[in-house]
Amino acid sequence: MITTEIVFIRHGEAQCNVDGVVGGPATCTGLTTRGHAQVTLAAARLSAEHRSTPFTALYTGPRLRLRQTGEILSQALNLPVRTDPGLDGPVHGAADGKPWTEMKTAAGGAPHAHPDQPWAEGSDTWNGYLQRAGAFLRDLIATHEGDCLLFAAHGETVIAAHTLLLGLGPGTDAGFAISHASISRWQHHLNRLGQHRWLLKVHNDTAHLAGPTTEPAP
Repeated sequence: MITTEIVFIRHGEAQCNVDGVVGGPATCTGLTTRGHAQVTLAAARLSAEHRSTPFTALYTGPRLRLRQTGEILSQALNLPVRTDPGLDGPVHGAADGKPWTEMKTAAGGAPHAHPDQPWAEGSDTWNGYLQRAGAFLRDLIATHEGDCLLFAAHGETVIAAHTLLLGLGPGTDAGFAISHASISRWQHHLNRLGQHRWLLKVHNDTAHLAGPTTEPAP
């Protein structure tokens, strides 16, 4: 028996993705036209599901590209969107708005390359972000036991959920590809013996998209 379900949709393509810059809270300028179209396709797919098996709540984070993604989903599903700072992405500090290539060169790699070191002045560490985001998700999911939750999320939030529910420890070398407007789905199962576990039912599903929109951003 499935008791709780959580579904993540990564935001659509954002202008910061196209420009190759770090899209922190100070410099995020929202979705591109293509990004709006990607999320609209995802929303149409989820609308059919929502009519037969309704989502209980829709959550998103505060950055503009997330709020725009959440609003598209909210209108399509006729479901209020709740914005929570706990669903924000990593703190980028002084890297906010700078080119990713410049930031990665200065830090000796992407954030996960040195997971216990800040990648810029005032930034998170990668492991620190995963722990904070994971703790928030754990508590939020616990308050919604038995519900079906939908998240308009950063790719990093999806990774934090996978890290939490798979029980991955710090220093894991493997990662996850999270494409724009992709769908990932977790289900909490309870069997007749009273045993329970989380199962990753779907990861990075882009069947609702066509052609190059299925490619993940660098």
